[in-house]
Amino acid sequence: MSQSSNQRENHGPWSHGEDLTLAHRLADAADAITLKRYQAIDLAVSTKPDNTPVTDADKSAEEAIRALLGAHRPDDGIVGEEFGNEGAERNRYWVIDPIDGTKNFLRGVPTWATLIALVERATDGSQSTIVSVVSAPALFRRWSAHLGGGAFVTVNHEDTKRIHVSDIAKIEDASISYSDFQGWGEMLPAFNNLLKQAWRTRGYGDFWSHMLVAEGALEVAVEPELALWDMAALDLIVTEAGGVFSNTAGLPGPHGGNGLSTNAELHMYVVSALNAGVGR
Repeated sequence: MSQSSNQRENHGPWSHGEDLTLAHRLADAADAITLKRYQAIDLAVSTKPDNTPVTDADKSAEEAIRALLGAHRPDDGIVGEEFGNEGAERNRYWVIDPIDGTKNFLRGVPTWATLIALVERATDGSQSTIVSVVSAPALFRRWSAHLGGGAFVTVNHEDTKRIHVSDIAKIEDASISYSDFQGWGEMLPAFNNLLKQAWRTRGYGDFWSHMLVAEGALEVAVEPELALWDMAALDLIVTEAGGVFSNTAGLPGPHGGNGLSTNAELHMYVVSALNAGVGR
């Protein structure tokens, strides 16, 4: 590699395509670790201060991703679930969830994924996700997007296709997915009423619900309590597929404390329905 290319590798600027290529490389490194530890007899599990589980695979995958970012994007910040923030105030920072769905992972349920996103700050202070990869190797699927480039799914490392949300416009014809009934608080009655209106409801949960919205297989995915690393990668893939990602109050983006993905046609209806009677 020439000196000039080395300088660019370490200091940018990079195109969205170059950043997405790196994001796939990060996901490859994580997949190699997580698949090897998935259903391992000696999988080490501990409990974090918030009483959620963490495995040795979570930690090793995030360490591998951080090492690659240190080598290839040393000027970018990192926000990671397992090892905290480093340079999160910078104009560009990567958001990493090494295993979304750790409870599934440790029980042998294949619905888990590594979530990788790159967030960029504009001069006005606003933030946008510009690159996303969601890799679910036990499901043989990987979703990806970069800003303005559309959203894609790759199945079994071979078949890559562009994805788009559905055009269903009536809640009576819609499918809704969620994780569980915990964490809804005063919104729970309104959430239950929304589910009763839908054509079909299922608790697929975690990242998969939102990716199914992006693929047009569902119309609504909603979770009441999420962190930035749970949502940053989902946001861009859903919006690049033509959908809308916000919190349950309708604030767009992944910074609102919870997540709502829809096919856009139903977004305002769902936000209104979820907030019916709240605060009265």
